Amino acid sequence: MQTLIWKTLSPARQAEVLTRPALGDEADIGTVVRDIIAAVRSRGDEALRELSQRFERAPREQLRVSDVEVDAACARLGDDIKGAIEAAIANIRTFHAAQVQPVVRVETQPGVLCELRTQPISRVGLYVPGGSAPLPSTVMMLAIPASLAGCREVVLCTPSPASDEILFAARACGVRQVFAIGGAQAIAAMAYGTQTIPKVDKIFGPGNAYVTEAKGQVSRDWRGAAIDMPAGPSEVLVIADESANPAFVASDLLSQAEHGPDSQVVLVTTSASLADAIGSEIQAQLADLSRRDIAEQALKASLVILCDNLEEACAISNAYAPEHLIVQTRAPRDLLDKLENAGSIFLGAWTPESVGDYASGTNHTLPTYGYARTCSSLGLADYQRRYTVQELTADGIRGLGPIVQRIAQAEGLDAHKHAVTLRLNALAAEPQQTAQQKDLS
Repeated sequence: MQTLIWKTLSPARQAEVLTRPALGDEADIGTVVRDIIAAVRSRGDEALRELSQRFERAPREQLRVSDVEVDAACARLGDDIKGAIEAAIANIRTFHAAQVQPVVRVETQPGVLCELRTQPISRVGLYVPGGSAPLPSTVMMLAIPASLAGCREVVLCTPSPASDEILFAARACGVRQVFAIGGAQAIAAMAYGTQTIPKVDKIFGPGNAYVTEAKGQVSRDWRGAAIDMPAGPSEVLVIADESANPAFVASDLLSQAEHGPDSQVVLVTTSASLADAIGSEIQAQLADLSRRDIAEQALKASLVILCDNLEEACAISNAYAPEHLIVQTRAPRDLLDKLENAGSIFLGAWTPESVGDYASGTNHTLPTYGYARTCSSLGLADYQRRYTVQELTADGIRGLGPIVQRIAQAEGLDAHKHAVTLRLNALAAEPQQTAQQKDLS
């Protein structure tokens, strides 16, 4: 890990240090993905099978995972992992159930009632990475809010072979449509539909550069599907002062580094001696990691930033906008109001990133690559759409109508003004009509 002293860097160099590396050859990836999407759109399942043969470890003729296969996967798992997944589901469900929003009703002026309501997105697609590290936790994070939101149709795609843990988690979360297909082709299938895989309205979930590019392309096509958020490689920034436990901090940095060789790991500390101790701990803990080679690659591009005080540390974090932000200081909660632009924050020595990744209850689908400045962590609201309702009484249009007429006239929109004028004229004529009716009687 490269060590830098923040105050010795020029503003330009500081900005450069906090800039993420480019995501590979984006032009080439874009072309490959565009071809994959075109193939899936034109030839459906046939193209999916061909692409699966080319890219996946265990290609299948049958894309859908049958109930019998899910039964067998569940039977192969031990009670310990089943119990752990079920406990995590309970916590995630509890936290996300608390996010249900009531209907908002406001009378903005007499006789003018406005409402804000939500309804579920009808059809959602969940992408769960497989490969070297199958992620049943991602199933839980994506499927539980879909269930709580009331999404009518939930489709899950994961690379073949689908792991037993992923299949068990899918069943435990109520997902009934699971397809063993991964990569950009899975995103295309969910965005446009094939003979076997239903088209969805919105796609959720992380993936490699090809999956990320495919999500971006289909989200820009009105015929495709919306997506949860833009994303890049996973990342963590740790703020630590001299009170931090070096072994704890090292383990947090390594837990991020083992995700992938392009993972971003940043330590911001006020203590040079702590930084040295953390470096020694990293080397000691690396020896026991099954994914040591991956972690070492990630650490080569990672940073240690020495700063003068915690105010400066917060400013550095805010500029970087990390996906995960861990605060290991004497009084971590005291910094909370000073921290901005983080996907999820972990306070104190007893709160490793791992708890948020798996089972504390918060969602681990988070904005990366600096998108935490404008995007939020995944939640129940992402599976819903908001819509407004307004209802006016006769008194309401009498009071509001003249305001609307004036603004419509200023904008030169005569029909808008006329729609109000007709109603006001009708109301003005009502007493006269009533009197005439009495005279006739």
